[in-house]
Amino acid sequence: MLEIRWTEDGEARSARWRSENGSPPPAHVVIADDRLAAATAYRLACEGTALLWRGDFHAARRLLRAMARRADHHPPPPAPSLARAFHQQRQARSQRAVVLGRLLVPLDPDHAVPLRRAPDVRRACAEVYGPGEASVTSLRELLGIVGAYEWRRRGVEVPALNDRVHPHYGVFSPVRGEYVDLVARAPLVSRAGAFDIGTGTGVLAAVLARRGVRRLVATDRDPRAVACARDNLRRLGLDGRVDVLDADLFPPGRAPLVVCNPPWLPAKPASPLDHAVYDPGSRMLRGFLDGLDEHLEPAGEGWLILSDLAERLGLRTRAELLSAFATAGLRVVGRLQARPRHPRAFDASDPLHAARASEITSLWRLRRT
Repeated sequence: MLEIRWTEDGEARSARWRSENGSPPPAHVVIADDRLAAATAYRLACEGTALLWRGDFHAARRLLRAMARRADHHPPPPAPSLARAFHQQRQARSQRAVVLGRLLVPLDPDHAVPLRRAPDVRRACAEVYGPGEASVTSLRELLGIVGAYEWRRRGVEVPALNDRVHPHYGVFSPVRGEYVDLVARAPLVSRAGAFDIGTGTGVLAAVLARRGVRRLVATDRDPRAVACARDNLRRLGLDGRVDVLDADLFPPGRAPLVVCNPPWLPAKPASPLDHAVYDPGSRMLRGFLDGLDEHLEPAGEGWLILSDLAERLGLRTRAELLSAFATAGLRVVGRLQARPRHPRAFDASDPLHAARASEITSLWRLRRT
């Protein structure tokens, strides 16, 4: 268990340090309250000093927004290529997150925030942190936990299901519906059974079950995703038709259909949610392709759902993707495509706008050669 240590009222104090993205406890901590100016707070945070808040909760939120505005006044310089712009943007966002993460708030043993006008965050924190004890976390993380709790409580509408999916904290939400729609309309080679690799919220397994696939096995190596998928499938009345396993890639056996929507960008993740977007060295993509031969039934199909954003950013070429198919002993028998509908594809101020606006998500239908 990691601890954060500081001095307050002349006494040495400590508490459990909580950071879901694995950030180490700050080495230098000072006490701060409503009297602290935003310019001073931002300077201290940039210098590596964490600010443990003892003032009004809403004032802390205003201070965080003011610090964020200062951080956003220093965008990365123009890049000579989209690949370079991508790396610059990630680096800038990472540094921004570090600086803003230095505004800290205390939590009581029951996860209540002992600050004036603080909201009741106990249930949201309990779902993420489990049993409580006195602790300290960043305000930015706490707000993310509260936001995720609301997403989980309300759910996300999935037109292909005519129902809602409820993402848990740290599990990627199916807000980009184009990849779900592709699975909803691709021609089924069989309704006998299927594997859903890297199931996340369980949304693709649910779509296949609603399409009449009789028996499914969904896998994920993230315990939160496994719990999330089980919860969603139970809510949808499909838990009797889908087994959710804690497994890295494939379950035992073979199936006539094996589906995978791996992270789309070959880069290192920096947070729990990043694991749904970034795939270091294309590990999951290659693992899925290389494992299809021994997990597909004769005449079965593997469905790879993949955006071409990595290609448009210069992080992977189409030739490399097709070569990976061939190396795995696979041939393409069909391909469905969809254009993006998410807001970032239409944000002209984004340095990566040219790539995002032209992005295409494909469902590659693959069979053994």
